[in-house]
Amino acid sequence: MVKRIAMVAGEASGDLLAAHLIAALRRHLPDAQFVGIGGPKMQAAGFDAWWPAEKLAVRGYAEVLRHYREITGIRRQLLARLVDERPDVFIGVDAPDFNLWLEQRLKERGITTIHYVSPSIWAWRGGRIGKIGRAVNHMLALFPFEPALYREQGIPVSYVGHPLADMIPLERDQQGARERIEMGTASPLFALLPGSRQSELQYMAEAFVQTASRLHQRFPGSAFLVPLASRETRALFEAAIWKCGAQELPLKLMFGHAQDALAACDAALVASGTATLEAALFGVPMVIAYRMSPWSYQLMRRMHYQPWIGLPNILAGRFVVPEFIQDDASPENLAQAMANLVTDGGTRGRIAEIFGSLHRRLRQGTAEKAAAAILPYLGESA
Repeated sequence: MVKRIAMVAGEASGDLLAAHLIAALRRHLPDAQFVGIGGPKMQAAGFDAWWPAEKLAVRGYAEVLRHYREITGIRRQLLARLVDERPDVFIGVDAPDFNLWLEQRLKERGITTIHYVSPSIWAWRGGRIGKIGRAVNHMLALFPFEPALYREQGIPVSYVGHPLADMIPLERDQQGARERIEMGTASPLFALLPGSRQSELQYMAEAFVQTASRLHQRFPGSAFLVPLASRETRALFEAAIWKCGAQELPLKLMFGHAQDALAACDAALVASGTATLEAALFGVPMVIAYRMSPWSYQLMRRMHYQPWIGLPNILAGRFVVPEFIQDDASPENLAQAMANLVTDGGTRGRIAEIFGSLHRRLRQGTAEKAAAAILPYLGESA
């Protein structure tokens, strides 16, 4: 009997996770059908997207409110269709605010629900672990400290590692990466990763451009790689260049290719998010910066109960790399912190050692481990 697997992924990182999981499940279930909400990588793996993932790719409380009616409308329509068609299992990939609501209602109707990527209950909103227990039959956790939190509450959980740790080599070929992107002579070479969402660029693009201007004044031989996720984010970054009068800066704007930029660079300025983990897995010293709407920031401050926001620091349990949030993420602060990284060899060495250990801990064969945890719910063995 053909298995029908429903999935929802709401942004680029979820699209990547889900695409790898689809490929792993197909090795066991070659005829399985995958349907729901997904992005281009999922669709390339044979996923039938009823809605594109970009419909859910908004961030921050103020931004979500502006799209609230459309998002909730999609969720209600999706719930009705899934209840009518009754897939063999539903897998919510990240996007917890969207997926946990949906999963609880599907579970109440007897549909098995699995959530892939633990919500950040260890960073904020820890009280919602009870809601998670009501919503999911099984949690797939990417980080090694997460399973204990779920086991304490009697929630079935599997640690599967992080797929980026499988994809990224343990040793980076920096010179080879520089040659691939024709940036072999720049010194130092900086990567600027201002985010994958338009809302992130709106708040951070100018600060990143101004930081690059200050760094170039200090390091005249420097150059900058700027991987951007879409035409829209590229347009926003180009607008920031013109607004800052920085047309003469040696900025190489790239469509995607974030991993090439990280492999090649000497240091990176990264908007908080999955890109910080990518940078850590490449062993890149980085500065983490984030800005959002003032209202979103005030809400986040009240809910946040850890001293770190960047995944590398959270996983290490200490400040391995500096973080600058909201007003502290000024071009002056960011440029000084970046300069410190490229001029202090001892600090770079310590960061590389910590990040190498982190990489090895997260390298678990994630897609296959996740598939192995899901298959019993489909009446199959791994």
